[in-house]
This record gives sequence, structure tokens and C-alpha cells, in this order.
Amino acid sequence: MIHKRWFQAIVVGILVSLLIYMIHLIGFFFQPIFTYIGAIAVPLIGGGILFYISRPVLHFLERNKIHRLLAILTIFVLYIFIGFLITQFIAPVAQQQFSKLIDNFPIMVNMFTDSINYWQQNQDIIPSQFDSTINSVVDNLQSYLQNASKILINFISQLIGFVFALVLVPFFLFFMLKDGEKFVPFVKQFLGRRVGDSFERLAGSIDHTLNAFILGQVTVSIVVGLILLVGYLIIGLPYSLTLALFAMLMNVIPFIGPFLAVLPAMLVGLFQDPMMAVYVVIIMLVAQQIEGNFVSPNVMGKALSIHPLTIITIILAAGSLAGFIGLLFAIPAYAVIKAIVSHLYHEWLAYRSPSESE
Repeated sequence: MIHKRWFQAIVVGILVSLLIYMIHLIGFFFQPIFTYIGAIAVPLIGGGILFYISRPVLHFLERNKIHRLLAILTIFVLYIFIGFLITQFIAPVAQQQFSKLIDNFPIMVNMFTDSINYWQQNQDIIPSQFDSTINSVVDNLQSYLQNASKILINFISQLIGFVFALVLVPFFLFFMLKDGEKFVPFVKQFLGRRVGDSFERLAGSIDHTLNAFILGQVTVSIVVGLILLVGYLIIGLPYSLTLALFAMLMNVIPFIGPFLAVLPAMLVGLFQDPMMAVYVVIIMLVAQQIEGNFVSPNVMGKALSIHPLTIITIILAAGSLAGFIGLLFAIPAYAVIKAIVSHLYHEWLAYRSPSESE
């Protein structure tokens, strides 16, 4: 029976559970390690994201006979130039639109409430049960909006804290671009030939997964944001730039990001004209069709191979445990863990095959 695969799987499950329980019991021993990891997590992740975005540019410059240090300096200058353009031309307009949106928010709420009251007073076809439900929603609208405001403020505070932690990102990015390709050979030299080759394949698999996800999500977000901006400007939607930037940020979240992205634009459009909200939905559908049929297949392909139901489950769990940061990094973390488990499983099969053949 010990040679049966189902029995071996049960034993492995029990051993893993015992290991997790033992780690939980001696958690105080790992607390300094977790503290250190938490301190460097944001600059490490931020530097890693920029590393994958910058690496194609670095390779392009090196192919054109530019020394690596000069190529890295060119990339930093390019980032500074992009930051200058954003702060000079995009940020002021977005800030102005955001301020107007916040100032006009109570007016839009009052308009919505007055419209509901007027509609209720001039109709006689809705049953009383529905009428009481509508009254309850209108009466509690202010509390709903306050809860939504708290969520928005919490999101902004997390984002500001995240931005402050990015001060060390340029240092991490510089050394990743300079010495990133030396990491695998450095570790491999301390391992045996077979284990070293296995580690090299694992590192390549993780690198491929992260590269596909990061470049794919960034490209998808930028393309969708630009399409929405053009569409919003065409239909004359107020606060077009702010809403498009919000959509661009939300599209970084896999699967549910596009649905979150369109909600503020629909609300703003609804306060202007009900047909405006319909136009917003049409523009979002067009953007998602372009992204789903042309952008994602060519950029991301099927590198992650994660079922949509799995994505939803992971995002819901990560969002409840770690908030907005969890939404951003849950899927790539899961993809990396999946690549590691898959690699170990195939290595185990390869290790068993010779013994079974004997």
C-alpha cells in the first residue's frame, strides 16, 4: 500500500500539516525574519516590477553596443523624463478634476435623491413593498456613501503609504538591472550538478511567469486606460482623465479589475444623463473586447494558465486579508507558487522514473 500514489499523497499532506503547525508553535522565532521581510518587501517588489518593465529596454540598448551601466543610466533618465511629463501635464489636470468631483459629489447625491423622490410621487404602479424598499435605500443613502467614503480614504491612505515606501526602489532597480543575471549562476555554483540544473530550470520558469504577468498587466492597463480616455472624451463625460486613470489602476487587478474600473464612470454618467451611463458601459465593453482579443493573447498568452474561478477565489481571500495590496499581488504570488509546485512535482516524477524502470 505504501507504493500507492493516493497513500503517498495522504502522507505528504499530513507531513505538510505537521510542518505548518510546528512553524506556528515556534512563530516567535521567525518574527525578526518576518519583520525584515516586511521592511524590504515594498522596495523589493517595486524594484522587481520596474526590473521586468525595464529589462526589454536594457537588452535592446545592449544589442546596440551600449555598455550596461550607460544603458541603465539611460533607463533612469527615461523614467525621470516620464515622471516629469506626468507631474507637469497629467497630474495637475487629474488633481483639478478629482477636486471638482469631490466638491460636486454632495450635489450629485442630492440630485439623485430628488430624482427618486419625484419619481415615487408621480407613479402609482409600483407595489407598496417595493416602494418601502426604495424609501429605505434613500433614507440610508447617506450612510452608504459614508461607508464608501471610508473605503476610498482607506484605499488612498494605503496608496500613500505604498508610495512613501518606494523611496528605496531606484536602488533595488539599479542592482537588479546590473547584477540580476548573476543570481542564478551564483547560487548554482554551491549546488550539485543535478540540483543546480533543477534550480536553473525552476528560476527560468518563475522568471517567465513573472515576466508574462507583469508586462501583460501593465500593457493591458495602459491600453484599456487610453481607450477609455478617448471614449470618455468623445461622449463628453466629465472628469474623463481622472476616471480613465482610476480605470487604468484598477485594471492591474486581474479579472475583477475591469468591473471595478467602470463603476465610478457609470455613476458620474448616470448623474449627468441616464444615456451617458449606457455609453460608458458600451465604451467599457469595446475596450474589453479589444483587450481580450488583441492585447492579452499577444502579450500574456496562456503563461499563467489559471482558471477564472481560481482567480476570483484568490482575489476575494487576498482582499479580505491584505486589502488593496493583497488584490495586486495575490495572483502573481499564486502563479509563482504554482510554478514551484509544478516544477517539484515533475522533478519528483523524473527522480522516480529511473528507479521504477529498474
